[in-house]
Amino acid sequence: MPAPVLVALTPPGLSVARSLAAALPDARVHGLNGRVEGADAGFTSVADHLRDLFRAGVPIIGICSAGVLIRTLAPLLADKTAEPPVLAVAEDGSAVVPLLGGHHGANDLARLLADALGCAAAVTTAGDLRFGVALDQPPPGWRLANPGNAKPFMAALLAGATVRLDGDAPWLTASALPFAEQAGLVLRVTERLALGDAGTLVYHPPVLAIGVGCERGCDPAELTGLVSSALDSAGLSAAAVAVVASLDLKADEPAVHAVARQLGVPARFFESGTLEAETPRLVYPSDAVFREVGCHGVAEAAALAAVGPRGSLVAPKRKSARATCAVALAPTPLDGGAVGRARGRLAVVGIGPGMAAWRTPEAEACLARATDVVGYRLYLDLLGTTLAGKRLHGLELGEETERARLALELAASGREVALVSSGDAGIYAMASLVFELLDRGGRADWRRVEVTVTPGISALQAAAARAGAPLGHDFCAISLSDLLTPWPAIEARLQAAATADFVVALYNPVSQRRTTQLARAQEILSQHRPPTTPVVLARNLGRAGEAVRVTSLAGLDVTTVDMLTLVLVGSSATTLVPRGDGGTWVYTPRGYAGKTSSVNAAGEPS
Repeated sequence: MPAPVLVALTPPGLSVARSLAAALPDARVHGLNGRVEGADAGFTSVADHLRDLFRAGVPIIGICSAGVLIRTLAPLLADKTAEPPVLAVAEDGSAVVPLLGGHHGANDLARLLADALGCAAAVTTAGDLRFGVALDQPPPGWRLANPGNAKPFMAALLAGATVRLDGDAPWLTASALPFAEQAGLVLRVTERLALGDAGTLVYHPPVLAIGVGCERGCDPAELTGLVSSALDSAGLSAAAVAVVASLDLKADEPAVHAVARQLGVPARFFESGTLEAETPRLVYPSDAVFREVGCHGVAEAAALAAVGPRGSLVAPKRKSARATCAVALAPTPLDGGAVGRARGRLAVVGIGPGMAAWRTPEAEACLARATDVVGYRLYLDLLGTTLAGKRLHGLELGEETERARLALELAASGREVALVSSGDAGIYAMASLVFELLDRGGRADWRRVEVTVTPGISALQAAAARAGAPLGHDFCAISLSDLLTPWPAIEARLQAAATADFVVALYNPVSQRRTTQLARAQEILSQHRPPTTPVVLARNLGRAGEAVRVTSLAGLDVTTVDMLTLVLVGSSATTLVPRGDGGTWVYTPRGYAGKTSSVNAAGEPS
């Protein structure tokens, strides 16, 4: 389940949200724009934001009246088995009320928040109140085989029936359930296939580990089918599987991850030396496999490594044309996420110009998931409390290659890494460097990392939005930095852009070392467009000290431009529009005015 979001609508609500966030390390605080300053992220419409969070399955903790949440989310309520927790917390911190998802974590979350605030949780779920347990909400990793029978089963207990426990489940024995040896109701705990009925609830503990191996490019359907067949043949329930395990060389194998997704469990990986240590316990050791990957078995060894020395094989290796699998049983429930090592993930994240309102929801989600965040120190500072609880790796300006290498190294070790760039990660930023290292770095473990790129609002987009619509027609972007690109190549691009009459966004216009390039760019562009051509100078966009100034190509004073400034030079068609406040809008027409006579009464081209 995603990390919870604390939603604050007022400054006092933000204060309560911040105090609660201290008790929820992964939680984020979202604030209403215009009323709440200093939140991790902002929003403009309360209703739209709450509904978006709810649809995404994000637990919602609203620091507001219960009525706000009820009226907003009521149209979305349909399947209570799929709803995330929704809680209302009084603005003065005097009450915590779980409204939805009581059996999906809301009740437990309410108690945690109430403890943090020193008040009582208003839990109304009958089973929780009477017996201190929700039978349709087993602990993480446990699965209830017949949830449809849970409600009448609990009703019978509330009416005075007794129950018997068949199996081992400390979370049940620690409750106040009315246990009796000769009870008519049964709670059965088993890793084996069992359906349950109105008088028997069947719980599957997370005690099975699936070990898998396959050839490179194996059809995922082949491996998922083999695993299903192995479980069925052994009479084992897929709901009791805690983890899918394999050799680290298979960390990027789609078939392995397909099995994990189908079972709803983590995929974890071991080095060959760890698997080789399991050789004495293998039923089918193979010298051929040893010669190939450095251990005498993958499927059996991975399953055994996952369950530990006290575990045992319950389904030895089975083979298909291109895959193998085996099943091992652990003596006690497993935390699949703590087994072996995960496939590392690297998200190259564009955080926009800096302010929270300009960060995309995808970027927010990547940062929330990350265990480690790598970036230029200024960018990490801009993210502020968004990175609370993360391992931060701040490097200096000019250490771009070191940043990318460190991010790949951390991800290759199994971490969830975010490498942040200002603006858009793929525009003069870190994404291309990451792929260059993957292309030329020669590191096989880097190539097994899952890499994604998350777009952000670029500096040219932000500058254009602040100025009006100067990018309304064809445009290009050119960096004036000759650190990595020879100046003759940059000059050739300037000539081409000037000749083609593009609007031009000039990145890296000057630095302490580079002081002549912008003047040369001004000279080249002036040869092909009027001296009155609008120029937008946008500095520190989305940050303290933001300044947007409009001048002309002839009036551009290059000495007033620094490395924090983006320069937008209009085309010959770019136009100024006076504003009522004395300022100026800048836009580049696309040609719609010429079609006025062919527009019908509905405002559509005829």
